[in-house]
Amino acid sequence: MHAGCAKQIPLYGFESSFILALRNSSPRLAPDTACTSRAAPPSRVRSSAPTTHLPPPGPRSPPAHPPIPRRGDRDLHSLSCPHRGYPHRAATPLPRPFKNPNLSHELGPRRPPPHRTALGTDPGRAACRLISRAAMWRSAARRSSQIRRLLSSSASPTGPLATVPGPCIVQKRGNDILNDPWYNKDTAFPLTERDRLGLRGLLPPRVMSFEQQYERFINSYRSLEKNTRGEPDSIVALAKWRILNRLHDRNETLYFRVLIDNIKDFAPIIYTPTVGLVCENYSGLFRRPRGMYFTAKDKGEMMSMIYNWPQEKVDMIVVTDGSRILGLGDLGVQGIGIPIGKLDLYVAAAGINPQKILPVMLDVGTNNEKLLEDNLYLGLRQPRLEGEEYMAIVDEFMEAVHARWPKAVVQFEDFQMKWAFETLERYRNRFCMFNDDVQGTAGVALAGLLGAVRAQGRHLHDFPNQKIVVAGAGSAGIGVLSMAKQEMLRMKSGEGHNQFWVLDKDGLITKDRKDLDPAVARFARGHGPDEIPDLHEGASLVEVVRKVKPHVLLGLSGVGGIFNEEVLRAMKESDSPRPAIFAMSNPTTKAECTPDDVFKHVGENAIFASGSPFSNVSLGNGKTGYANQANNMYLFPGIGLGALLSGARHISDDMLQAAAECLASYITDDEIQKGILFPSVSSIRHITARVGAAVVRAAVAEDLAEGYRTVDPKDLASMSESQTVDYVARNMWYPVYSPLVNNK
Repeated sequence: MHAGCAKQIPLYGFESSFILALRNSSPRLAPDTACTSRAAPPSRVRSSAPTTHLPPPGPRSPPAHPPIPRRGDRDLHSLSCPHRGYPHRAATPLPRPFKNPNLSHELGPRRPPPHRTALGTDPGRAACRLISRAAMWRSAARRSSQIRRLLSSSASPTGPLATVPGPCIVQKRGNDILNDPWYNKDTAFPLTERDRLGLRGLLPPRVMSFEQQYERFINSYRSLEKNTRGEPDSIVALAKWRILNRLHDRNETLYFRVLIDNIKDFAPIIYTPTVGLVCENYSGLFRRPRGMYFTAKDKGEMMSMIYNWPQEKVDMIVVTDGSRILGLGDLGVQGIGIPIGKLDLYVAAAGINPQKILPVMLDVGTNNEKLLEDNLYLGLRQPRLEGEEYMAIVDEFMEAVHARWPKAVVQFEDFQMKWAFETLERYRNRFCMFNDDVQGTAGVALAGLLGAVRAQGRHLHDFPNQKIVVAGAGSAGIGVLSMAKQEMLRMKSGEGHNQFWVLDKDGLITKDRKDLDPAVARFARGHGPDEIPDLHEGASLVEVVRKVKPHVLLGLSGVGGIFNEEVLRAMKESDSPRPAIFAMSNPTTKAECTPDDVFKHVGENAIFASGSPFSNVSLGNGKTGYANQANNMYLFPGIGLGALLSGARHISDDMLQAAAECLASYITDDEIQKGILFPSVSSIRHITARVGAAVVRAAVAEDLAEGYRTVDPKDLASMSESQTVDYVARNMWYPVYSPLVNNK
């Protein structure tokens, strides 16, 4: 089936009982309902073991999908035409509740969602919850075990449903089709298509199957790996990016199928850490335009420029101004590599139709003198706009996007701190948008922090008592602190104590510091009996760690190696028997430390997580030190997909909190005890479907959902949790060739 016409993937997933415990700690979430998964074989759904080699050649069989609608179904034409709405079933009926034949009992009636207050908590309710939390937790854990056994063993209740892909209507013929990566099938065009599309003689005579093309590419990739052994890592990474990028430029259907089937191997190539190298060298690597560029010189023209984009429908936009690319700083127009990579992950992880994505660069200049002097640099050669001039450009862009695609979800990416917070507060209640650096990073970090509480053998309600030292007070650091503080307030009534010690390049931040940013000031240390003696303004990281003895050391500094041997040895004296170290800065060269350093200097009981991928560490005696990847890709695809499919007017804190809690629920107690905080990237579609469903349900609960296509808010509100997961999964695009028909 062609990239524009895709199969649906029904996916059922259990809401882990861990999230039930979270909900018992917070009245903002509804209780769980059981369902099961048909998204992938058990080994792919829950595997946490690292993948070191590519799978055998040949694509995996596509997941089961619902039958094509009958002729009487509404908007049937959207099945065959990628230019009219989703290339899925246009009018998917609401799924029926799934009953698994392996369950001999009903899971009980659902209770209505609990009442929410402004802060998501009520003192009286909180007191009652605290009394029974331990018993509820034990009950939830037992139920989680039952549910997960069912998830890993149950097969599809109905078996795969065979369907025939519908045709895609094209307006092109001959070389125009071969030069369009959306329609091009390379050597897989059958003879009948070659005749009717004017391709006879324009291709080699052999007709290859999709499986043969897939195997051919994987073999080429393996040959590249073999031929580049011994080369520097940067050379190898860019060579791998080039071969994937060439496939992307030529054949999008095959590209996204390869990416989906090998996401664990290829995500580090199209995303962190390789995307950092790509951005640094983008002007030299540029071959084919992708996305749109709005510049300071386009002021007053953006409302008309937006119509230059050829696609009538756009669902997902990722925009950057290139001012703070990962931990690499101002890369100007070369930062376009970030939106491109993020949107590839939206397609692979969330099943967003690739014809409905738009990467955007807002080029307002650069203050990077090296780029301004580079003859190859492709952006504006001028200093960055500031103040009202800058905001006028962003305002005009957002108004233009909303005018043409009012339902599109806009993700802001890699804006420097002052503009990250300014744009978030300016637009979050006007448009459906979020900032991944502030909110996505915060959600992933919160999921990891909740997992760390469990790994340290403490009850979930002890999270408000965790002592957390944070290195980095930028947009990501403050975003994490804000969401963690909000979660603590949900669990514990009242303001409580400040459990954070925040450092920037000038050391510990206290209220003695002048001209504190308001976003940072609420986490500054003060004076009084709750403070640690002799811990003064500007104290060094190692001094803070020694005196605080934190349960968690969280790095969002963008400074590689800042968690040195002295700091890590100080963490060994933590008040927790299993201290947690999060080195979350990207790319790999900017990580605060490596897992080898942590397990060597802190000990084998340490818990480690990083933003970029690292290999697990062998501790001897058959033990493994797990290098968890606390990467935003676990959350932002589900946040975007859930917001889109709910038709949310805007993305609220509760929707983001629901996404983080859903991710936190994914890991079993057995995995947590091993030090595993995050699931395998290979199960990203399954994770995204569940996170997306949690976002949909949160949007409905807050009355922010306006519905999507033929599914209105009442339909969404009537869905159970399993039905919501099924609804999300059925709207995930999947790449398969379909017949092409010219309508001329």
